[in-house]
Amino acid sequence: MSSDVREFVLPDLGEGLTEAEIVRWLVHVGDSVRVDQPVVEVETAKAVVEVPCPYAGVVTRLWGREGESVDVGQPLLSVGGRQDPPPGTPDPSAAASEDSGNVLVGYGTSAPVARRRRVPVPSPRTAVAALADTKAPTTEPVRVISPLVRKLAKQHGLDLRTLHGSGPGGLILRKDVEQRSQAPEAVRVPLRGVRRTIADKLSRSRQEIPDATTWVDVDATRLLDTKEQLSASGDDNKVSLFALLARICVAGLTRYPELNATVDSVNQEIVQLPSIHLGFAAQTERGLVVPVVRDAQKMRLPALSAEITRLTTSAREGTLAPADLTGGTFTLNNYGVFGVDGSTPIINHPEAAMLGVGRILARPWVIDGELAIRQVCQLSFTFDHRVCDGGAAGGFLRYVADLIERPVSLLRLL
Repeated sequence: MSSDVREFVLPDLGEGLTEAEIVRWLVHVGDSVRVDQPVVEVETAKAVVEVPCPYAGVVTRLWGREGESVDVGQPLLSVGGRQDPPPGTPDPSAAASEDSGNVLVGYGTSAPVARRRRVPVPSPRTAVAALADTKAPTTEPVRVISPLVRKLAKQHGLDLRTLHGSGPGGLILRKDVEQRSQAPEAVRVPLRGVRRTIADKLSRSRQEIPDATTWVDVDATRLLDTKEQLSASGDDNKVSLFALLARICVAGLTRYPELNATVDSVNQEIVQLPSIHLGFAAQTERGLVVPVVRDAQKMRLPALSAEITRLTTSAREGTLAPADLTGGTFTLNNYGVFGVDGSTPIINHPEAAMLGVGRILARPWVIDGELAIRQVCQLSFTFDHRVCDGGAAGGFLRYVADLIERPVSLLRLL
């Protein structure tokens, strides 16, 4: 009985590969091994291969755990305590010394070659080409060779076609799968209900309407003062700032009726509508909705304010009737409540225009050549250029701005 202990190191894997990962041990400490018996399964950047041991004897030590990486030249396992063969049988150590060495299966011994089929490790380019020939036609072959990588991807529910490999030639490695499986998954929200309706209308608006946007900064200081004066007489008479802006908007549409319109694409006609059904954007837990104040041109300020309050409350409670959400002819959007200054509204199809109001903020403003601090906001107006030209759009926006800056002109309209 010999007591010699020999260390089997990870052999040179070729083609610039300098390390491998231990996938699975095929032997345990105390097992007897013969020359060129596969003892461990390792994964390189190119394939999963079995590594044969060039020595015969008893395994005394495994130098790594499954999942650990080993560099070329580092010990894999130790073999010792070789049992002497029965008289008349070939000496396995002689076979080892003469015919074997630190090689992979099919990589160099003459005796094992007669017993084992050569299994060459393919290059990335060869492997990708082979995959392209054997797999079903796709726009691009999946650049992966290792069965372990495929198995790992399947366990994590990953489509290998969506991964970008970090190996040679874009080869997908185990670490690429692990990194993707550890990354946060995208949240998918079904596009249905209110969200689907909004998406359809906005998409159609962008597809069909040649829109243009113009904007202006206005001094809203006097409008805020007017709002406080109107509300000073008691709770029953309080009006909201938005109601004042709505009443100004209605006044502008009365002055420029060509903007209260829609386009009949079938008959190639611009249809100017007789009534102003004023829609306004309201944010709710279910998403953005646009309640409609019907016949707004007939309402004085208290009635208009009360209807806006009713519709806003119903929108937040989710109790709006279908009739409250249809038939709008023009939309007023107060995005200033979100703390933003400006925006380019998307027209609420099939309407022809939308007025947007930004936040009111204290800013420096020149009055009669003197610098002062005033409450300023930005108005943005998006319109269907098929319905009118810039003259009408600019005229409407300027008229609205003037009423905001000089609300005394509005008093007769309240």
